[in-house]
Amino acid sequence: MTKSLGLRAGILSVALFIVFCGLWQIAVTPSASTGPALDPEYAKLMGITTAGSQSAMPGPLDVAQKLWDNLKRPFYDNGPNDKGLGLQLLYSIGRVAIGYALAVLVAVPIGFLIGMSPLAYRALDPFIQVLKPISPLAWMPLALYTIKDSSLSAIFVIFICSVWPMLINTAFGVGSVRKEWLNVARTLEVGPWRQAFTVILPAAAPTILTGMRISIGIAWLVIVAAEMLVGGTGIGYFVWNEWNNLSISNVIVGILLIGVVGMVLDLILARLQRRVTFPE
Repeated sequence: MTKSLGLRAGILSVALFIVFCGLWQIAVTPSASTGPALDPEYAKLMGITTAGSQSAMPGPLDVAQKLWDNLKRPFYDNGPNDKGLGLQLLYSIGRVAIGYALAVLVAVPIGFLIGMSPLAYRALDPFIQVLKPISPLAWMPLALYTIKDSSLSAIFVIFICSVWPMLINTAFGVGSVRKEWLNVARTLEVGPWRQAFTVILPAAAPTILTGMRISIGIAWLVIVAAEMLVGGTGIGYFVWNEWNNLSISNVIVGILLIGVVGMVLDLILARLQRRVTFPE
């Protein structure tokens, strides 16, 4: 039954994708009376008059061709503003990995402390509630001023945006562990450290992984915006630079790859979450 449902869902997804691409191609195909499509802004720069009804958006075949051109040489480096798409993705993934790992090292222990100690919860909750709603990009000017390095500032922003979902979910998961399990551990005279690693951590692991999944999605979203602001390297900078070059096909390619990488990162953590989730 599950395999049949998965097969039908896959067929439906492919059908929807084909329909979407077909409608997209029809929408951007100029009529015979209007001639070839030309971006009005580009035409204005070139001194060319175009009909207002013509589409500037590339079709799916144009995007697929541009994607193939990028995939043929993904790691070339011809200078600051001309790097391969694979190289740009590696810059972004590296920044996310460092900032995210630092957030894990900070958020999980503090979340454990908050979940296990009502005193720590009451003491730290006001700070969390004040800092949590602040947009990660609002920290960028302060980070650039103090750190004075655009790449490190982007990592700091990733750290800030990744901390809160993990911290809150860890605290909730630890605080929600069944009291019966803790009472049994005390009855067996299990020490606090052993109790934390053998009782609380396995019980709270699914909730902690939920927070980590939320954090990785936010981190990947924020790094794109941060790289557009600070420039230099990364997939966000690639998209912005291609927009400045009026290469809409490359912009769409970048957007598609941002979505695919985000999906892969979420699938990795989703699989890890299933491995630590056990039926009660």
